[in-house]
Amino acid sequence: MLYNLAKPFIFQFEAERAHGLTIAGLKTLPMGPAPKSDPVLATCVAALAFPNPVGMAPGFDKNGEVPDALIRMGFGFAEVGTLTPLPQAGNPKPRIFRLVEDKAVINRLGFNNRGQQEALPRLKRMRSRMGKGVLGINIGANKDSDDRIADYVTGAKNMAPLADYLTVNISSPNTPGLRALQDKGALAELLAAVIDAMGQSKTPVFLKVAPDLEPADIDDIVEVAMDRKIAALIISNTTITRPGLRSGNQSETGGLSGAPLKDLALQRLKDFRKASGGQIPLIGVGGIATAEDALERIRAGASLVQLYTAMIYEGPAIAATLNCRLAKLLKAEGFSSIGEAVGTA
Repeated sequence: MLYNLAKPFIFQFEAERAHGLTIAGLKTLPMGPAPKSDPVLATCVAALAFPNPVGMAPGFDKNGEVPDALIRMGFGFAEVGTLTPLPQAGNPKPRIFRLVEDKAVINRLGFNNRGQQEALPRLKRMRSRMGKGVLGINIGANKDSDDRIADYVTGAKNMAPLADYLTVNISSPNTPGLRALQDKGALAELLAAVIDAMGQSKTPVFLKVAPDLEPADIDDIVEVAMDRKIAALIISNTTITRPGLRSGNQSETGGLSGAPLKDLALQRLKDFRKASGGQIPLIGVGGIATAEDALERIRAGASLVQLYTAMIYEGPAIAATLNCRLAKLLKAEGFSSIGEAVGTA
């Protein structure tokens, strides 16, 4: 309610400026301990214990500045990044556009971040402040890199020791050519190099893919992921399609997130569930704004869910509110745990 009153003022700021002020606020405002999650929400994925299945998607905390604050807001896990080996300014501004009529955002940020070396000491300090919350670190390649696979190897070596899980992100539409790494041969080479770089590390590796895929792409990705023993697939990132938009910003280039992505992301989750036969955990992302959305994604095969754009429109209490409602929905449908509900649709 308070956020709804403040939102018109917040939306007067340019989107990227408002985001920067939000991060600054979370770094300085005093916050209490993380709210306790209902036991029905606890789940285990890749041998990691999640207090609840609702996570903050990467892109919100690009430099790993506030994962502890996100956990205290009610998120069961926070995925920071995308972090690249070298600092990167990203694409020219403006590069984030609100589509208010659609409850959506278009961004063409381009992996803007201050680099992995800058984030390392801060994330070391953060680990002790996250309680039971799970920390994911999302890695990518620099735009001007001569060897993108080498960039992912560097990211794995740098960030895996600090991560509860490491995400290999090959799904952004804002780094030219990056999504080509989803091709079967390139993906097999990439994941083999990353797994080899991990050495004896027990940090599970997740793979984040785009929603804009053909059926054959899905089969190939699942085959390679399972062959390389990837611990989970994150389905999905932003889309380059423009399904039924009303906002005047709809013609901006970049990746679309938020409510219009919901149907496409849900269908891709179902496609990956079918292709994998439930043999690899899936994380549902895209257009999730309510407990009903989260449960629909869980019943379609997701063991966990992530959101980001919905918080822009619904406010910082979204994780706590969603979890409270989700616990009630699970119990009303006779489920005693998240795991019981996964794939029941």
